[in-house]
Parts: sequence; C-alpha cells; structure tokens
Amino acid sequence: MTARHALGLALGDMYRNSWRLVPVNAALGLVLVFSTVMALAVHALLVLAVLAGPLVLALAHCSVILVRTDNLKLADAWEGLCLHWRRGLALGAVGVALGVLAALAVEFYTRSSVGWPLAFVTLYLVVLFGIYAAVLTTVAVADPELPLRVAARSAATFGAQRPGATVVLGLALLLVNVAGLAAAVMPFLTLTVAYSFVAVAHFVLPAEGEV
Repeated sequence: MTARHALGLALGDMYRNSWRLVPVNAALGLVLVFSTVMALAVHALLVLAVLAGPLVLALAHCSVILVRTDNLKLADAWEGLCLHWRRGLALGAVGVALGVLAALAVEFYTRSSVGWPLAFVTLYLVVLFGIYAAVLTTVAVADPELPLRVAARSAATFGAQRPGATVVLGLALLLVNVAGLAAAVMPFLTLTVAYSFVAVAHFVLPAEGEV
C-alpha cells in the first residue's frame, strides 16, 4: 500500500469513527499536557509522561482493530489498555529517555557557535526515530505474543524494505500533527494522533486477502 492510499483510507476511517477514537486521543493529550505542566515546575516530574505509553498502545490497538475488522467499539480502547499496558510503560520510558537526551543534545549544540549542523542532525534522527516508533508500536500491537525485541527487528526490516514510502508517510503525519499543534493545539489533543496511528496501521498491516 502506498503512503498516499494509507492517508486517504485513514481519513475515511476517522470520519466514520472519530467519536470512538477522540476519547482515547483526548486522554493521551491530557496526560501529555499534565506531565508537561508538572515538569515546568519540577523537571523530574517529566517522568509522568511515561504514563502516556499505555494510552498510545491503546490508541494503536483501536487502529489495528479498525483496519482489520472495520468494526471499532469504545470497549476496544479499554481492552487495548489492559492488554498492552506493560509494553506501553516500557516503550514510554524509552521514548521519554530518548526525548530528554535529544533535547539536551539540541540545547548543547545550539549553544555552540559551530554546533548548529549537529543540532539539525539530532532533530533529523529524532524524526526518523518517531517514524520507526510508530511502525514498531503498530507491529507490537498487531501481534501481542511477539517478543518486543522481535517486533523491533520486524519494524526495522519493514522500514528498510520500504524506506522511501515509510519516510514520506512519516513526514506527512509529522506535518499533520504540527498543524494540529499550530491550530490552537486542540486538533492534536483530540484527532491528529489517532489519525496518525490509523494511517500507519493501514500502511503496515497486510491488506485483506494477503498473507
């Protein structure tokens, strides 16, 4: 499936199922906002952002169910949370740790008179990691019995086999979420993350009838 086709299918899915996906996206947004506000007061409280991990996997679970069955229920979000919360915490911890390291690296490089190229390289790597993380999350949710390290290899293999289309999809979704943040933040907190995971699920999972 092409990136463009996946984006189009996700748009139709969001139109028909937004009221089922928005509550999960909103819960994720609330956790992110709360952890950010708390971290402004006490930096160590940024660790609360790890709690967003299980909600991310619950959202990815809903996306996988929707793509596979075209029949999504609100109860699927709770099912996904109960099924994937441990993996969500693990992936959330890794994501927060890498995010902090990336932020420190960018700050360090931008303070240096010759560090701007390295700052751009760091941001570029962060974007690539975000794309990989979305694919990994979808793979891990689609096959919950698969060990996480195996899911990580599968996600890397998928990206290596379709590097151009994967990067195009990732950049398109990055623009969607940046636009959601720019539009008074609310679209990001309620819609764009859910749309992103539905698009990735369409892109990553085999089409109906394929093995």
